[in-house]
This record gives sequence, structure tokens and C-alpha cells, in this order.
Amino acid sequence: MASVSLKELRKSYDGKSDVLAGIDLDIAHGEFVVLVGPSGCGKSTLLRMLCGLESITSGTMRIGERTVNHLPPAERSIAMVFQSYALYPHMTVYQNMAFGLKVAGKDKEAIRQRISEAAAILKIDHLLERLPRELSGGQRQRVAIGRAIVREPQLFLFDEPLSNLDAALRVQTRLEIAKLHRQLDATIVYVTHDQVEAMTLGDKIVVMHEGHIQQAGSPLDLYQQPRNLFVAGFIGSPRMNFLAGEVLEAHADGVVALLNSGEAVRAAVDGSGLHIGDKITLGLRAEHISESRSGSEVFSGEVSVVEHLGEANYIYVSREGREDVVIRGDGERHVAPGQSITFSAESTAFHVFDEKGEARRRLRPGNMVSATRGMMRSA
Repeated sequence: MASVSLKELRKSYDGKSDVLAGIDLDIAHGEFVVLVGPSGCGKSTLLRMLCGLESITSGTMRIGERTVNHLPPAERSIAMVFQSYALYPHMTVYQNMAFGLKVAGKDKEAIRQRISEAAAILKIDHLLERLPRELSGGQRQRVAIGRAIVREPQLFLFDEPLSNLDAALRVQTRLEIAKLHRQLDATIVYVTHDQVEAMTLGDKIVVMHEGHIQQAGSPLDLYQQPRNLFVAGFIGSPRMNFLAGEVLEAHADGVVALLNSGEAVRAAVDGSGLHIGDKITLGLRAEHISESRSGSEVFSGEVSVVEHLGEANYIYVSREGREDVVIRGDGERHVAPGQSITFSAESTAFHVFDEKGEARRRLRPGNMVSATRGMMRSA
């Protein structure tokens, strides 16, 4: 396997506007990197540039020790798994997996050995004589992955490989891809729009928007410390609750905000550089809200919709012209639309974003008690 390095990578089709605008990204040997973002953000274009199906306008792309800007796909030592299985319908599973190796001039015994090993890993060794039409969707996708494995590439590229599968198969195949990564110690770049896939599969998640990388880091880094409003709203389901307001007080150990709703809220974040009157946005995740007054910051509203998920409820709370709030509640507790509800959150649960949408650093758990006390003394 190999590392990948992208420096100032740009892609433009008309010479005026950039589809990718100066991408800088380093992928370590054996790392599983997931590219996520809304449609049109450039993630699939970046993947196609990696495999050589799209030309590079400017910048440098390295796979391992080689600069591959102008190398054709066949010379990049990559293998790609597409959203569509792209299997030859008239060939058996074995023939589909062997085709690329035959073209490369590998001998029959080497081909047989590689296919046998890959089929055993993917548990499709009993399917080798079947035609694609005799397989389920999940089996076809495993064959497509097996066809990539037998090539023994330096880099695996996956372009939304699970989007054509039903929910149960998607979960099963996702687990198989995770196991495959550990078994092969493979370097993988994986494009998806599914946040669950991104959070569960990736060592590193790269969030893209309008041709730029908004943030790259571990799943927990992005979830707990989003760099800006876009990442905060994109990572997590349901999306983070956002409450608009302005600064009442700001210190290095916390911020007191006056929300547009008239409520005053304390947030345990670094308020250095903020000033009284600055417009800010507070963020709060659904699972950090309690269906009680137990938290330090208390709110109220009326239940408009309840989504029952079994182990949890998503409670949508309407607040009379103020921002609606989503709460992740106890699935065994009965809550009905039209019901008045009081809910709360700790000051340590809030995120704060400045007027430009940039996040303020949340204080670490060890600093949170002193931060809250400091804010209470100054309030």
C-alpha cells in the first residue's frame, strides 16, 4: 500500500471557475479516508482525478513515491469500485475477477491463487461459477470488490459503493469493507453521502464544500470540535440545533450570550477576541439536551412532531417564532404533539460560532467546571 499527497490541486473545466480550488491533503499508508459533502462539492471529481479519469488543471498528486499527474490509470497501481457493479454479464464471477489479470499478462496459476484468496476473504468462493444475474446485489458488490483486491493495488478507490443496496445489505457490506480494510492494511479513499458510513468506516473524514476542504480529521474530532457552521450542520443526524444571538460577556473561560429569543445562555468556550454585541450562533446537539430541568440552561416549548425510533425518540419542539429545537429523548417515555415541554442543557454542551461562522474552541472537560463557575461569578 502507499501514501497519497495532494498539494494545491485544482480542477477547472472552463479555465475560469474551479471545481476543486487548491486541495491540500495527506493520506497515510493504510489509512481509510472518507470524502463527504453535498452534491457538487467536488468529492467524486477528486476521486476521478486520483484514478486518472479526470485531468489535473494544476497542482501535484503523488501516490507513494511517484508523481502521477500525467500517468494513465493503468500505470497508477490503483483499483476502483464504482456505484454500479460494472460486471460483465456474460462472464462468471471467476472470469470477471480474472479479466484484469489476464489483460496484465499474469499466468493462470497466479490468477487462480489470487482469486482463491480474495474469494475466501469476501466469502464468495462458492459463487465463482455463477453469472452476475444469479447473484444478489450484495454478492455482486462483493465480486466488484474482489475484482479490485486481486489486482493488489497500492490504493483502493470506492465511489459510493453501497448506495444501490437496501438498508440491511448496506449495513452488512459496510461491516465487510471495514473488516477488509483491517485484513489488507489497505490505503482506501471512499466517497459517500451517507454520514453513518463516513463515521463508522473512516480513520479520517474530509468534509468538502464548493471545491474546498472545510475540515479533515477523525470522526470524533469533526463531531465534537467542528471547525465552522457548515461542518457542524453537515456532520451529525439530526443536524445540530442552531440558536442565533449576540455576546453579552466574553472571556477566555466562557461566553454569555443573549439569544434572539431573549434567553441568556452560558457556553463553556474560549471567548477570547469576541466583544459585547458581536453576532454569534450557538450550536447544540440533540443528544446533549435533557427532557428535564436538570441542566444549567433551561428552555421550554411545545412538541410539534415525534419520530419514534424504538430505543429513542426525536422530539421536534416549536418555540413560538424562535428557532425550533430537536431533542433526542428516551424511547420509552411517551411524548405527544401539542404537549408543553421543558428541556435543558449544560453550558459545556454548547458550541459557539462567530459572525463569520468560525467555531470558538470548546473548553476541555478538565476546564469546564472552572469555566462555568467563572461565568456565573461574572454574570
